[in-house]
Amino acid sequence: MLQKLDSLWFMAKYKMHAFLTDEDGDVNIVSMVVLIGIAVLLAIVFRDAIKSLITSLLKTIEKNATDAVNN
Repeated sequence: MLQKLDSLWFMAKYKMHAFLTDEDGDVNIVSMVVLIGIAVLLAIVFRDAIKSLITSLLKTIEKNATDAVNN
């Protein structure tokens, strides 16, 4: 049992080391994190404008749907 746990520990340690030192795709990961951060920041800064735009769009859609059903 101890040998099995030791083997699992070694494999986990090896895979963690390989994950941390592997440089394939690092640029893509970093760029995605930066883009997500920018999107979140813009959503926070323009929160009120986005909220009013969505509200206006939903009211227009509701009015057009009501007009379509009534006619």
